[in-house]
Amino acid sequence: MLGDSGMRRPVTLDDVARAAGVSQPTASRVLNGSSRKVAESYRERVLEAARELGYTPNLPAQAMARGTSRTIALVISLISDPYFSAMAAEIMKQAEAIGLHVSIAVTERQADRELDLIRELRGQQPRAIILAGTGYVDPPSAQQLVDELHRYEETGGRVVLISRSDLPFETVDFDNHEGSRQLARELAGLGYERCLVLGSGTPLLSMSQRVEGFVTGLAESGVSDTRVHHPGFSWAGARDYILSLTDAEVRDLQLVFAVTDDMALGALAGLRERGLRIPEDVGVAGFDDISTLRDVVPKLTTVHVALNAVAQEAIYRATTTDTELTRRTVPAYPVLRDSTPPIRA
Repeated sequence: MLGDSGMRRPVTLDDVARAAGVSQPTASRVLNGSSRKVAESYRERVLEAARELGYTPNLPAQAMARGTSRTIALVISLISDPYFSAMAAEIMKQAEAIGLHVSIAVTERQADRELDLIRELRGQQPRAIILAGTGYVDPPSAQQLVDELHRYEETGGRVVLISRSDLPFETVDFDNHEGSRQLARELAGLGYERCLVLGSGTPLLSMSQRVEGFVTGLAESGVSDTRVHHPGFSWAGARDYILSLTDAEVRDLQLVFAVTDDMALGALAGLRERGLRIPEDVGVAGFDDISTLRDVVPKLTTVHVALNAVAQEAIYRATTTDTELTRRTVPAYPVLRDSTPPIRA
């Protein structure tokens, strides 16, 4: 076919679809080997149009559509974050067990970067894309991201989300709200009443759910003296916020709950720098139950997430041909440890 300059350009899948009078996804399913069935009349029209136009199929796309691509793309927020590095390790372990490889892309918690990465990955044609990065509250590029992922699925790829309810794709979830709510109720039962909740200064959906769950659990237990702040979403952000409090504000605290273990450890460091003893003067709790907690003194109270189960389910959904999957929620439950002993009467 001739382009605007008069030079012959490669025939595209869109050209074939137009010539056959079908949609681009239908043409793709016929020519790229998708397992999804196409009516025989449409199939014949697409094949005839492809022959007449001299269309050459995209071989990497065919491999992906037939499930023979050996690569799964994992998109995470930060590789330096202990939670995401542990998640990546579990997913790589589960993928390698069935002979697949994992490539990792990092969004740096930027919605626009996430969209750019998905566009790049579409061109690389991995067998599946797993989005394990945290979703954003009202991101400006949400519909563009959905459109890109739908286009990727139309060529035979699979999309799997981990702990994200903001996009209409296969999801392996764990209950951020309920895990935090249960933790709050148990801590209230131990006597904690004057609580500081450290959320995320970055508008992340799952972190908002953790804050809401914890505040709800305290309210259900009759605890109303709760302060919520949103410092920088990091160990340093939590530490710096604790150091910024007045002496009176610190003395009034009985408990600090942070939405991640990493932030909880930052808060713990800040409290110690101010001369407080943990847990004698103030209790500390987090969320995720990252593996590095085994080296922390005192042992940190947190919400446990079974990352091995999450990873196993994500890889299964990324590789199965089953199109009738139901939403899977992996339990997240509180684990009480030495950092939050009962409050003495």
